[in-house]
Amino acid sequence: MAVAALTTLPLEPFKPLRKKPLPAGRPREWYVSHNRRLKAMRLAIALLDSGVYHPSKADNETIRSTAERIGIHPPSDVTCRMVRALIHSSR
Repeated sequence: MAVAALTTLPLEPFKPLRKKPLPAGRPREWYVSHNRRLKAMRLAIALLDSGVYHPSKADNETIRSTAERIGIHPPSDVTCRMVRALIHSSR
């Protein structure tokens, strides 16, 4: 039985994405919800990377300590619910 050779590509250094300004003229609520969704995504990715794969394991304290660890302001209860929803949908 032949074994396939595993080849890996060399890792490139991390390059942060260039930020683009948000579109002007939208209601304030749109900007608030947009930034909340971005924060929830960042936190969900960090939790998944750290091994939290089930929403019941991601209580508010775990999410807030993860935010502190990655340098994000502590999320609100609404954002914590969004993080758990994103973790749930990733399964």
